[in-house]
Amino acid sequence: MNNVFFFRLRRLCAFIIGVVFLIAGIFKLLDPVGAGLVMEGYFRFFHVTFLLPAAKVTALIFALAEAILGAAMISGVWRKQIAIITSAMIVFFTVLTLFLAIFNPISLTDCGCFGEVIHLTNFQTFLKNLVLLALAMVAFLPFKNFGKNRKRKYVSFGIAAVSIFLFAAYSWTTIPLVDFTEFTPGSELLASVGEDDEEEDASGNYKSTIIYEKNGQEGAFDLDNLPDSTWTYVRTETIFINGTDIEDNKPALSFTDSLGNYQDEQAIYGNVLAVSVYDPAKTNGDFWTKIADALDGAKAAGFTPLLLVSSTKEQFDRLPVIVPEVHSRLVGLTYFADRKTLVTLNRSNGGATWFNDGQLIRKYSHNRIPSDDTLLEITGDDPTEEMLHHSTKTRLRFQGFMLYVFAILLIL
Repeated sequence: MNNVFFFRLRRLCAFIIGVVFLIAGIFKLLDPVGAGLVMEGYFRFFHVTFLLPAAKVTALIFALAEAILGAAMISGVWRKQIAIITSAMIVFFTVLTLFLAIFNPISLTDCGCFGEVIHLTNFQTFLKNLVLLALAMVAFLPFKNFGKNRKRKYVSFGIAAVSIFLFAAYSWTTIPLVDFTEFTPGSELLASVGEDDEEEDASGNYKSTIIYEKNGQEGAFDLDNLPDSTWTYVRTETIFINGTDIEDNKPALSFTDSLGNYQDEQAIYGNVLAVSVYDPAKTNGDFWTKIADALDGAKAAGFTPLLLVSSTKEQFDRLPVIVPEVHSRLVGLTYFADRKTLVTLNRSNGGATWFNDGQLIRKYSHNRIPSDDTLLEITGDDPTEEMLHHSTKTRLRFQGFMLYVFAILLIL
């Protein structure tokens, strides 16, 4: 009797760990770009910046491994092998998060365990891993007497694993099905104000924050308080200050023209299609030609076309892949913003975002930017209704995928 109870307790603990692993892995697979940004923070913290180009791929591999291990624990296949691998991962992450909890680096204020869906501090993450470690000790130690599994569970695991791989491939090529960033559909840009708010908004101002790095940690400075020469410049970020609480003013889409003047108001009147390029160096000539065609189509459909680029005017003008004819089509539509803002705005490098009177309606990946005919068609409907329809549809798809995976693992 005691043996039966202890065996069921071990399976319950393994099941709980599996659920956590599966959910955490899928949440990261939902947003590979966001997971890659977190991985960049880890690489900086451990002074292995030469791995930065591989951050997104590394994050995808870790997320896939986590989700597959979770599915294996829930279905109960290869119990001893999975127990050993899972225990090693939990011990590794517990030690890792202990260091993060102690040093609490600026570049890693959030572990990224659950992607953008759930945010945990480094200390909360360490406590979470301690709980998982305790569950693992009950579930897996000693590494024997795991019992036998039903053969059909290998089938259910295989179906779930293939589904997870297909979901990862889909997420890699497009934007997240559900957006958990500051620029989520339905959010209102900070600069979009009504007539009653114009006087209050006039009291706001912009502030440039300069990010420097030293010994794997990032620090924020302003022009009146710059660090010594031992610090290395990383990037410049622009924030909008209105009153005393900056956090209440998200999201702020700040961008400048070629003269350095802020032009945020360009995005808050009427229909706007903003194409954002946060990695202009990772592009080719055809890429820019397609962007020019998309912006021309947006203008023909009555939209205000904007090209937001993470660079300076000089860097943009020197991009060798943009031919003069395309450059002349883009130059009057081009504005400049910091990389972090553009990555948050749209996860797709070269993706498009539709605003209506300052409200974010919908996002498109770079390979699915709508034509002028499509834009004319969708603007015939109520923009808020379009936003709610599309957001609800994609959210239901993601929830349906989650339910499908769990149903396959539990029922089959």
